[in-house]
Amino acid sequence: MDEAKEGDRDGRQAETAPLPFRSAVDAMGAAALRPEIEIEPTRAPQRLAPYAYALEAAVLDGDEDLADGRLILLHDPAGHDAWQGAFRLVTLIRAELEAEMAADPLLPDVCWAWLTGALQTRGLAYGEPSGTVTRASSHYFGGLAARPAACQIEIRASWTPREGLGGVPDTASHLASWCDLLSQVAGLPPTVPGDASVVTLPQRRGPQPR
Repeated sequence: MDEAKEGDRDGRQAETAPLPFRSAVDAMGAAALRPEIEIEPTRAPQRLAPYAYALEAAVLDGDEDLADGRLILLHDPAGHDAWQGAFRLVTLIRAELEAEMAADPLLPDVCWAWLTGALQTRGLAYGEPSGTVTRASSHYFGGLAARPAACQIEIRASWTPREGLGGVPDTASHLASWCDLLSQVAGLPPTVPGDASVVTLPQRRGPQPR
């Protein structure tokens, strides 16, 4: 029953949302993405902004996940002081790493550079970027002692896409740049062979079951 109510509310929001928000959402649905990335709409948080739209994605190798993430588009027609605009993109990306890679002291700086570089490579105008890069490790004991230690990288970030014609940001290109970042974190090769500006993670311990 709760899911049905949420679906009804999302439907009503889509019908009554301002045109710039609806146009921004429609543009995201038309973005061209790598075939390794599986992406679909998911329930958006309701308390971050008057209007919100969310996507979740996974980089797949067969039936296994190499990395996964969520991208949320927020819209406040009145504008938001902290955003310095009427739109905001918020993301969470996660992937498993080998222990020696996770121990690299430069890894957080590299991951943040990947995010800003993905936006800049596509020539996107944006502002007010903020975020965190977190490394975590899990060690297993007792009945789980046979499992190898697991290390994970997590990127949480947000930025303001600059608005274009009609007050609509180029959300299709922002989504494509986010997928570029997701691909890098997953360790996929660059889409353009020989592009030295794109650096990917070394092969990890192995893809994780979905």
